[in-house]
Amino acid sequence: MHDLTGFQRDLLYVIGGLDDPHGLALKDELEDYYESEVHHGRLYPNLDTLVDKGLVEKGKVDDRTNSYSLTRRGRREIEARREWEDEYVDA
Repeated sequence: MHDLTGFQRDLLYVIGGLDDPHGLALKDELEDYYESEVHHGRLYPNLDTLVDKGLVEKGKVDDRTNSYSLTRRGRREIEARREWEDEYVDA
């Protein structure tokens, strides 16, 4: 997780919070959070990076739409990150 960008970490959290979201659902969620447009050229390469790192699994909804879900490793990385954050931030 230490080698991910903030945007990639945010993607992991959003993917983990939705049921097998597709790219446009992720884009919408992130745009709500960032309060600005997330371009396809930013979103999809970062999703591919998370897939390549084994943190996210990409599935196929139809010929034009992919779904995304966390792998076990992706979930473990989020849990480890939250434990690390808890060491520094009071709940």
